[in-house]
Amino acid sequence: MAVRIFITGGTFDKEYNEITGQLFFNDTHMHDLLEMGRCRVPVEIRTLMMVDSLEMTDEDRDLIVHQCIQCDEDRIVITHGTDTMTDTGKILAAKVKDKTVVLTGAMIPIKFGSSDGLFNLGSALAFAQSLPHGVYVAMNGRYFNWDNVRKNKQTGMFEELK
Repeated sequence: MAVRIFITGGTFDKEYNEITGQLFFNDTHMHDLLEMGRCRVPVEIRTLMMVDSLEMTDEDRDLIVHQCIQCDEDRIVITHGTDTMTDTGKILAAKVKDKTVVLTGAMIPIKFGSSDGLFNLGSALAFAQSLPHGVYVAMNGRYFNWDNVRKNKQTGMFEELK
């Protein structure tokens, strides 16, 4: 069975306006990333929203939960902004059962050319296929239980709490 990929936005899919210097959303880069990574995993992709995770609402999170519950696949990757991944993870863990859900993102937009996003996506796809049911965060080549991880804003890395 395919791995379901849900797109929610975050730095992963931000574009850069060279004139104003602002970051913005246009469309997901998922198809290009899968092609660049020579991915041979069957996937089903759906864009749910394109928002910065700091602007994500309770309604947005409810939509993510609903889509995870309703999809046929039991292996799910969600691209998400890094600032509130654990907030979404908490809600997913409480409501989505019997599925493996892996949240991933990027610290640097894909459009910058030297993003960590491609590596994080590949790791998330591998973890989604191999981990038992539960909710995880995949960043920096590691996976973490959703409730045992934090973004270290000084280093730009994710680390275990305990």
